[in-house]
Amino acid sequence: MGIAGHPVQVRNHDGAGLVTSEGPFMRSDLPIAGFAVIEAATLEEAVSLASESPCAVAQGVIEVWPLKSTP
Repeated sequence: MGIAGHPVQVRNHDGAGLVTSEGPFMRSDLPIAGFAVIEAATLEEAVSLASESPCAVAQGVIEVWPLKSTP
């Protein structure tokens, strides 16, 4: 169980380079494909992992939502 932090949008269209934006992607003309839970030491590591996924490379957007542990 955790509390969601502030999301980061991750894009790497056609593998041209990592682009991030603060905040959630509130609307999309594209379908929502699902979600995954990954373990990373830092938000930067999670963003790097997400930027290499097929969705981020194929004109999509991935939101990375850090989870904070609950006491």
